[in-house]
Amino acid sequence: MQQEPQRRFYLPEFRAISRAISTYEDLNLLIDHFVEGITRAFKVKGASIMLYDELEGQLFRVGSFGISEGYLRKGPVFLQDQEDAFVKGEPVFVQDLEQDSRVQYPEAARSENIHAMLSFPIKCREHVVGILRIYHSEAIQLHSDDVDSVCALALHLGLVIEDNGLRNFVQLVAGAIDSLPPRMRKGE
Repeated sequence: MQQEPQRRFYLPEFRAISRAISTYEDLNLLIDHFVEGITRAFKVKGASIMLYDELEGQLFRVGSFGISEGYLRKGPVFLQDQEDAFVKGEPVFVQDLEQDSRVQYPEAARSENIHAMLSFPIKCREHVVGILRIYHSEAIQLHSDDVDSVCALALHLGLVIEDNGLRNFVQLVAGAIDSLPPRMRKGE
């Protein structure tokens, strides 16, 4: 009988990250603090967040902590595998990045000393808008409560990301309306 892994993520860390999600107004700062908080709470090598660009059909990194610039610039991340957390909409764990066929850049992972990767979808309601990746230099198992906690935080982050996008769109439309001549704004 296999024993469940030890908890790594407790209420104080969950509360701090959750509070940041609900109070930060600067999305970039929130993402930076989110990945740093996850990395420190789980005592892993690093973490990153990638958001999906529907027009390009690829994921773009918007924040990371603990990972070198060289690794971050290894190349584009395309959605090519049906087992990806983004496609499945549920967490996916890769315990050996050098041997797993789903990994796009195994050589880069080896040179960065990354052995395992945990991917969590970032959702807004039922739509996946990005992924959170947690990287470690050795195989890692998470307690089921830790997985549930990260999934809940990723869902909250997805709502904030979507809200931020909608707010930016409304500001853009309001700016365009304000730039119209007064006669056009009156409907003449």
